[in-house]
Amino acid sequence: MKLAIRIGLAGVLAAAALATASPAQAEDIILPLRSAVATLPVAEEDRSGYDRDLFNHWIDADRDGCSTRSEVLLEEATVAPQVTGRCTLNGGRWYSWYDDQEVEGARGLDIDHLIPLAEAWDSGASAWTSKRRERYANDLADSRALVAVTARSNRQKADQDVSEWLPDDAVVCRYVADWTAIKLRWNLTIDPAEQQNLTNLAANCPNTPVTVTTAD
Repeated sequence: MKLAIRIGLAGVLAAAALATASPAQAEDIILPLRSAVATLPVAEEDRSGYDRDLFNHWIDADRDGCSTRSEVLLEEATVAPQVTGRCTLNGGRWYSWYDDQEVEGARGLDIDHLIPLAEAWDSGASAWTSKRRERYANDLADSRALVAVTARSNRQKADQDVSEWLPDDAVVCRYVADWTAIKLRWNLTIDPAEQQNLTNLAANCPNTPVTVTTAD
C-alpha cells in the first residue's frame, strides 16, 4: 500500500502515526524533508546493554556466496570489480561521498551503517528481537542504509549522530535526508540535540520529498 502525505498539520499527524506503527504495518511515506524531520519521535537515548555483536551483520542472506558487505560493494562500484571464488573482489573503483574521494580497490573501504548500530540501539533497537536487529544490520532493501565509504571517514564518524558528526559540506543535505529516511524506515527515535540539529540543517536544505518504505 502506498500513501502520499502532503504538507500541513493533517499530513504531519498522519505520518507521525505511521512512524510509531508496529513493524508489521509497512507503508510508503512521502514527505517534504522538513516535515519528515518533524515526524520523528523524540526521546532520550539509553545505551545500557549495548554490544555490537547483538547485531548479527555481514550475513549471506541469499546464499549466493557474497556477504552483505560484498553485496554493497558490488552495488555501489563505479567500476565493477572482478569476482572470483567465494565472492572475492579484485580491482574495481568506488566513490566515497562522505569525503569526496575516489577509491581503488575494496580494501580501502568500510561499509558504514548510516545510522550506526550503537545509535540504533540507543534509539529503539534495544527492544527489538535479534532477528529484527539482524535485518537492520544487513538492510539491502534501502540503498541509503549501508554506504561504501573510506575507512578514514567511517572511523571519524564512528557511532556519532548528526549533532556530533557530518560529512563534507557539499553533501550535508543528502546526509540529513538519508538519516531522516532510515530513522523513519526503522521507527527509530531522535534525542533532543539530534532533533535540534536536524531541524536547523533541514531549514537550510531544499525541502525536497523524502520517500521511505517502513521496514517490516
